[in-house]
Amino acid sequence: MLLSKNWLADFINIDASTDVICKKLTALGLEVESLEKAAPDFSGVVVGKVVELEKHPDADKLRVAKVDVGTDDLLQIVCGAPNVAIDMFAPVATIGAVLPSGFKIKKSNLRGVESQGVLCSESELGLADESSGLMTLPTDIKVGGNIREALVLDDEIIEIGLTPNRGDCLSILGIARELAVAFETEVKKINIKEIVDEGQSPKVNLTEPNACSSYIARTISGVNNKVESPLWLANRLRRAGVRSLSPVVDVTNYVMLELGTPMHVFSAFQVDGEIIVRFAEKDEKLTLLDGKEITLDKDMLVIADNNKAIALAGIMGGANSVIDAETSEIVLEVAWFAPTAITGRARRLSLQSDSSYRFERGVDFALQSLAIGRATQLITEICGGKAHEASAVVEKNYLPQRLPISLVAKNIDATLGFRFPKKEIVNILNRLGMTVAETDNNIYEVIAPSYRFDIAIEEDLIEELARVWGYEKIPVSNVDIKKLTNQNKQDLAPRRTLNQLLVGMGYQEAITYSFIDTKLASLLSDDEDAIQLINPLSAELSTMRTGLLPSLAKALSYNTNRQQNDVRLYEFSNTYKKTDGKLIHTEKLAGIVTGEAHPMQWGFRHRQIDFFDIKGEIEQIFSQLRVMANISYRRSDREFLHPGQSAEVFFKGNSIGFVGSIHPKVQNNLGIDTRVLAFELDIATISGKVLLEAKNVSKYPEIRRDISFLVAQGYQSAEIIKAIREVSNELVTDVRLFDVYVGRNIPRNSKSMAVAVYLQDKSKTLTDEQADETVRKITDMLAKKFNAELRG
Repeated sequence: MLLSKNWLADFINIDASTDVICKKLTALGLEVESLEKAAPDFSGVVVGKVVELEKHPDADKLRVAKVDVGTDDLLQIVCGAPNVAIDMFAPVATIGAVLPSGFKIKKSNLRGVESQGVLCSESELGLADESSGLMTLPTDIKVGGNIREALVLDDEIIEIGLTPNRGDCLSILGIARELAVAFETEVKKINIKEIVDEGQSPKVNLTEPNACSSYIARTISGVNNKVESPLWLANRLRRAGVRSLSPVVDVTNYVMLELGTPMHVFSAFQVDGEIIVRFAEKDEKLTLLDGKEITLDKDMLVIADNNKAIALAGIMGGANSVIDAETSEIVLEVAWFAPTAITGRARRLSLQSDSSYRFERGVDFALQSLAIGRATQLITEICGGKAHEASAVVEKNYLPQRLPISLVAKNIDATLGFRFPKKEIVNILNRLGMTVAETDNNIYEVIAPSYRFDIAIEEDLIEELARVWGYEKIPVSNVDIKKLTNQNKQDLAPRRTLNQLLVGMGYQEAITYSFIDTKLASLLSDDEDAIQLINPLSAELSTMRTGLLPSLAKALSYNTNRQQNDVRLYEFSNTYKKTDGKLIHTEKLAGIVTGEAHPMQWGFRHRQIDFFDIKGEIEQIFSQLRVMANISYRRSDREFLHPGQSAEVFFKGNSIGFVGSIHPKVQNNLGIDTRVLAFELDIATISGKVLLEAKNVSKYPEIRRDISFLVAQGYQSAEIIKAIREVSNELVTDVRLFDVYVGRNIPRNSKSMAVAVYLQDKSKTLTDEQADETVRKITDMLAKKFNAELRG
């Protein structure tokens, strides 16, 4: 929201500096993002009128102008602008003037002709980045007047970042109301003088009062839309970020910015019969103002006449009713549309408009009469014409109901953590435009104003009290930790521990959207049970993710495209899917890695991270959670993983995720040309509380026996090690694989493996005979179960 301080002064008198105003706005929750001058500093520039114009005697592209600047003598100025003309009003930098660039104007001689100043363009005055000719000024301003005063250039533009719940502040009036609360003053009333003719306006028929419960239409005849918009109007629109188009359209935009109520105007000659507000018919088409033809869905609200749709309600007008410079009779309309009837429709059609932006957030439903009166006054003052009696239909039973909200005094203190001054409760709520009735037992019945859609429950009122009172005034107090109870059933200790572990391994935590692109979801996750959003924010955020990998892959791609070649990201978050009609969300942990295995140094050879690196890292996670003994692996058949460099991860026989390299084809689709590895784990399944069990350290010695054997390449080390442990859980304390060899002197499709088996008896010294017997059982098992052959 761009706020002109000069425009704001029409609504409120504040005896404070701009810096103080900005601090107040930010303290109220309306964060000021920037503050800029409406125009850069310059001096000595006045309004001039070109009286005479001749060719330069010695230059084809130059002309000599005689310019009236309000003094006794005309100034002679040499000018090369293509649009200079007799009777033209333009800015004149007189002798001694200083332009924004710091250039000081001096008397000069151009090709033998004296020049006593400079006729200026908008770019020379710092009002535009570039311009092709002189700045044209309206002819109703005083010749010789200071240009800064004539154009009100000593203005300041405050840019405010609004949260989605504060749609009431998308107007000058809305911001003025907030500042009136902060400075404890009043908002000025808008005085409207309507001169209404006896003519009739089109009748209005609201067929869908749940979607549109208030609509006013007014015909204005004899309009001259060829006149120029007044300078003050064009300037205010420009400072609000809106381009001046034509006087009638400019007025509707002006009233929207001023009061917050979107408006639209139709050519009266194109409206057949009455105006009907209805939902679109099946496969109904409409060509919009931007020339785009759309096919309407049945849940899209339209403004129509007796024969056709003429506008997409609350979003954009139709090309079949547009006004132009020749239009002399218009229909001005203002309406209230329910947010639910507008939300998502514009995004569905890849459209965006100021109207839909406001209606989606909620527009004051009590302001339509004031808005059409204000617009009528401005149009007739600027363009002339006669305003007819308005056709208004208001279905009061379908308008939002402002129901009383109970506010208990003791709840204010309990929520804010201090004793809130009782005398301030009614004072602040009244200043906010709320109606307050106090009962005998310190309960307040509060009714929010029509423009505050975000006030619905007691907590909203308490937040308003704290916001206006001032967060900085809330006292700091110590918390008695003994009185705190753990209200969160989820034990966060494992997550905190894993955060420390992952950061220690060089990972950085990512926080990404739960919504992802459908194409990305199909590339990197199982999207069969994915939930599609009905009204997505954009096409790239249309699917609820069933896995965390798509979001992390997008973040990794963003980094690698900016020459960040060593990236390690992880995320804890929920994933979503619908099973048997129920929404299931599961907490998962995922990580994604690319780049070197070690930072560049002389102690290690340079190599890219590989499958065994990332597998070792997730095993550190399992060890930290003390579940390593229940983990096993199998070859993964997920299509987005490399078939020979990936594995499915199992916990107690149930799949909990995967680890491995991303398939090269998928990487190509993502635009990543380095090796990428990833893991994703159902962390909720394995991060439950694990009780520590204290064990005595055995005083008896441990024996190590090494076993080397040949086995088919299809067998995985994890299942072999698990089988060795199961031979004798009492004596086998650990099994470690320390060598794998494939190559010369090894039969085809076979591999040599060597494991170290650690044996110990906790109650007595283990004898060689007992150790030999256990090793024999292990080798017999290997031969029988894996067809293994011992090596010497």
